[in-house]
Amino acid sequence: MLRLRTLLVLAIAIIAMTGCFGRKKYENPIDQDTVQPDKALFDKAIHDMEKGRYRIARLTLQTLINTYDTSEYMAKAKLALADSWFREGGGNGFAQAEAEYKDFILFYPTMEEAAEAQSRVCMIHYNQMQKPDRDPDHALRADEECRQLMVQFPNSKFVPEMEQKLRSIQEVIAEGEYRVGDFYYKKGSLAASTNRLGAVVEHYPLYSKSDEALWKLGEAWGKMGPRFQKQSIEAFQRIVRDYPLSPYAEQATRLLEDKEQEVPEPDPVALARMEYEQENYKKPGRMTTFLGVLRGKPSGAINNSAKSGTPATTYLRPTIPVSVPGQLGAAGGMSADVTVSGVSTDSSALDTKPDARKVQPKKPQQ
Repeated sequence: MLRLRTLLVLAIAIIAMTGCFGRKKYENPIDQDTVQPDKALFDKAIHDMEKGRYRIARLTLQTLINTYDTSEYMAKAKLALADSWFREGGGNGFAQAEAEYKDFILFYPTMEEAAEAQSRVCMIHYNQMQKPDRDPDHALRADEECRQLMVQFPNSKFVPEMEQKLRSIQEVIAEGEYRVGDFYYKKGSLAASTNRLGAVVEHYPLYSKSDEALWKLGEAWGKMGPRFQKQSIEAFQRIVRDYPLSPYAEQATRLLEDKEQEVPEPDPVALARMEYEQENYKKPGRMTTFLGVLRGKPSGAINNSAKSGTPATTYLRPTIPVSVPGQLGAAGGMSADVTVSGVSTDSSALDTKPDARKVQPKKPQQ
């Protein structure tokens, strides 16, 4: 009997120790102070990324994304995945980063980080831009992606930075077009020269050599004969009006006076902008210039880019030289306008004549 009582007391003690009777506080509750698995993975990936272990960081981020699909760190993990490729750099790294950033914008278009992702896409091509006399593909793509940010995220904090990047990008594009026009000008291909130089000054008025391009444009038009004297005069007048501080302004003024043409007054807005550009211009050091030459980067053109003004918001569309037949309309010659006339609605022929489909072909003679 005593033994049975002892066993009963022991059983009750064991049950009490297991917590069946009464509540016991959970040792590891889920709260903000607790390091959860998804947060631990995210922190580890960021640490590896900061140490340059990009491949390990991506594996950790992929584990987080595939395992915890409802985690609050999902968006940050996808952005960090793109950032790891961006930091790694190189042709493959930048291509992967662009794809990841585009996916992030697609899935999270309303998040503040979407504008940051778009700015990184712009920087991917900005960092790969080459000199103005080389392949302009990355410059054109950077121009497109930066303008996309200002259109899609106009209130983003990244807009001012991207606007300045866009001025630098368009300086590189315009410099490449100017060099082609200058080559044709020196070669004597005046129609091709006016085509390139005219496109530059019309589309990129902030270009640092627009005044020089206008001067050569005016000379080229003048050498093409009496039919193009109007275009020549307008180019010189534009130098005086839109680039009053240019070293070509005084020469253009004398030329207009000699030809007894109107000399326009300087535009006050253009004058203020040129004064601002001169005050904020910083001459690059010798080391910067030397490194730019070694790396093949357009550092010279970027340094000369405007610091104010609204950059172009559209593509640089190719134009056709006036030497092409049908393009002289702008110069007072032929017109290349295409006209469309409506289809005649006169159905008398269909109503009066027999149906040709019912006429049987004649049998060949035997």
